[in-house]
Amino acid sequence: MYRKHSFFRALWRHAVLLFFVVFALFPILWVISASFNPANTLVGQRLIPSNPSLDNYREIFTSEQYPIAVWIKNSVVIGLITSTLVVILTAFAAYAFSRFRFKGRRTGLFASLLIQVFPQMLAAVSIYLLVLSIGRLVPALGINTHAGLIMVYLGGAMGVNAWLMKGYFDTIPSSLEESAMIDGASPFQAFYMIILPLARPILAVIFLLQFIGTYSELILASVLISSSEKYTLAVGLQLFIHDQYASRWGVFAAASVLGALPIVLLFMFLQKYLVTGLTTGAVKG
Repeated sequence: MYRKHSFFRALWRHAVLLFFVVFALFPILWVISASFNPANTLVGQRLIPSNPSLDNYREIFTSEQYPIAVWIKNSVVIGLITSTLVVILTAFAAYAFSRFRFKGRRTGLFASLLIQVFPQMLAAVSIYLLVLSIGRLVPALGINTHAGLIMVYLGGAMGVNAWLMKGYFDTIPSSLEESAMIDGASPFQAFYMIILPLARPILAVIFLLQFIGTYSELILASVLISSSEKYTLAVGLQLFIHDQYASRWGVFAAASVLGALPIVLLFMFLQKYLVTGLTTGAVKG
């Protein structure tokens, strides 16, 4: 009787798990199917297209009106640069908040976190005017430049990331740095050679989260970037929504599939660090 009860309980759990797996995978499979549908429309769309074709993918790399390959490259470059700089700046800030005791420390932490409460889209007009003013002094950081967009992303990435990384730094014993400095290492060498290698999981987590957020960001990129050749993927795909969306569904789906590959590859590369980085940094802080 007990074995029969255990069997049905396990069967119920597996059924629920299978339901959620199908629920999560079905939209992905539907988009992949649409990307191979040469009809380029939602009408009559099936999970397995009757006459699959690579025409939609060819158009991604050959279309002059919609340079999707260029948009993907722009998004990847902006995402990698932004994520790298965010990790560097956040590491310095979090280390200072974790190891040093100074006046205004807690106030600074809470203030940086409070700023994150307000969505950036509410400040889009102010950010536009600020970047416009900066561009008059430094044109390379002005409107319609990737450098200006990266600068804006850096300004809004410190709060939560600093809290998360500080919590991880708090779990690393300070005696390790003290031992290194006794052996002749400078404070920066102890930070660079001892702390950062031990903090690789949280560095990977913040890098991945920032890359995903930057890669898929739409509001600020659409406000600050105006040239088609400088669009990010999220901004460029808007053209398919505003311009005959129903008849461009196949290309839209193909671009979405290719656009998701950088995130998938980065996630697979950093996967071994993610669980440790998220759980350890969230427990103490």
